[in-house]
Amino acid sequence: MSMPHGEPTAPRRSRLLDYIDEALPPRPAADRETGPKPGVPAYHTPVFVPAHPRSIHATSADGRAVRVPFITYELFEHSAGDTVALAFTALDRLVALLGEYQPWVATSLGPLAEAMAEREVTVRLDPAALAGEPRWQPAALAAYAQEMY
Repeated sequence: MSMPHGEPTAPRRSRLLDYIDEALPPRPAADRETGPKPGVPAYHTPVFVPAHPRSIHATSADGRAVRVPFITYELFEHSAGDTVALAFTALDRLVALLGEYQPWVATSLGPLAEAMAEREVTVRLDPAALAGEPRWQPAALAAYAQEMY
């Protein structure tokens, strides 16, 4: 937009935005702070998550049979009956709880939590105990590897 004499002017702000700004109650100071809140890990905190590769058989655009690989997060049943995803801030914590044969993937806590929330699954960070034996034993891992490749 420009004035008749060729001087540019800033675009006008919609009055609707002014009404919205006036109607909203002020946000608490804690909500305006950047960074993680007390007791909440930062969004990009690296975590180790029980997961393993999977693939599906598909047909390519030119009609060839192909395998499409992807990663599957492993979900666990919590004692309260809920389904949970486990995440560990250190690999040795994952190994201590799930065993040395547990497949895993490294990711960031924020995207993991968002993906799980979409599926109504809670992420448990650094759980101390888990019922039952580790799922993955050497024979099971070898059989899975043979099946996948």
